[in-house]
Amino acid sequence: MRSLLLRRAQIEDLQEMQNLFVETIKTVCINDYNPEQIKIWTSSIENTERWLNRIRDQYVLIADVRGKIAGYGSLRANDYLDLLYVHKDYQRKGIAGLLCDCIEKEAIRRNGTEIQSDVSITARPFFEKKGYTVVKEQKNMIKNVEIVNFKMVKQLNHHKP
Repeated sequence: MRSLLLRRAQIEDLQEMQNLFVETIKTVCINDYNPEQIKIWTSSIENTERWLNRIRDQYVLIADVRGKIAGYGSLRANDYLDLLYVHKDYQRKGIAGLLCDCIEKEAIRRNGTEIQSDVSITARPFFEKKGYTVVKEQKNMIKNVEIVNFKMVKQLNHHKP
């Protein structure tokens, strides 16, 4: 994608990032989670301070296509892939893979030896293709609603090709 620019997130990106988060979950995850689960999951945008802290404290990378956020990913500390979301209109164009690769490279730069993530049912096949393995299935209770995801991990390769 020639018009793709990777850049660090800014506080001004918050609203567009949250909108992308909600719309992506509502459309892309519809076959794996029921409406009640999706409502609970997307309600996490209500914690604005948590989102602002992510932008301030994490390595958040934006995939920008002509001034529009097509996706984003984030690295917390040196070893946790926290966010990885791609806009519903930009699915299957290699953006998630590019973001994931960049997040992993940053983890390596920070001397991380492995990277972990809590991955949705929907995203699990993507992460498996990227070399992540399931450590355990997790049943999270949020506001009395069970949401299943997977703790996944990947060993990072520090050798230069």
